[in-house]
Amino acid sequence: MHDESERVESLLDAQAKAVALFSEVQSRRLVTAGESEQGISERIRDLAQELFGVRRGEDERIVRSGTNTLQPYQVRPENRLVDADEVVVCDLGGVFEQREAHFRRTAVLGGSPVKLRLRDDLQLIFEAGRRAFESDPGITGEELFTVIAELTTEAGWEFGSPHAGHLVGEVPPETVAQDEVMSFIAPGNTQQLRREDKAGRPCHWVLEVHLVDRDRGFGGFHDQLLDLG
Repeated sequence: MHDESERVESLLDAQAKAVALFSEVQSRRLVTAGESEQGISERIRDLAQELFGVRRGEDERIVRSGTNTLQPYQVRPENRLVDADEVVVCDLGGVFEQREAHFRRTAVLGGSPVKLRLRDDLQLIFEAGRRAFESDPGITGEELFTVIAELTTEAGWEFGSPHAGHLVGEVPPETVAQDEVMSFIAPGNTQQLRREDKAGRPCHWVLEVHLVDRDRGFGGFHDQLLDLG
């Protein structure tokens, strides 16, 4: 049980640092038009090193913008310049430690009402999904995915990913076999989310909301721990 408490503390600490880092990214206006996604990603890594003494995820692009935000994060799109009127996603999950913070947020450059609504709806749908999880002790991965998908449709968006989250723990999600549907908040996962993992520890989950507008060519993410924090 001591190991489990340390595990939870580590996950929450990483997430808290990601929250603080995103706040600093915004206050220092590091996401600016005319710079490349890769260039902004490097500046965010420099800031993480300044604030927390860490520098990880060198091969990963932290920032995605414009049409690149339509892609699931398993896809590695080409580097592009950020425009003045743009949706920009910051993925701070890999910055801190191997377990990752699992934290993505969406910012908007410019005053486009539809893009600002996307940003706001991302958080609203995440919070509604969390309430659905909290109110149903027996909810399955498939059931929670259905909740998120229905909320997305009601808000007038398309859901951009094949799943709405995954198990989080000792290793990054990239190492989770993609055919292990029980490890995802996805259609086909008929197991309860509140259960023990293969090592006999409580399962912890990250909830991922990916909304897209393919006609207008942009999307956004709002991801963080589901059952902790």
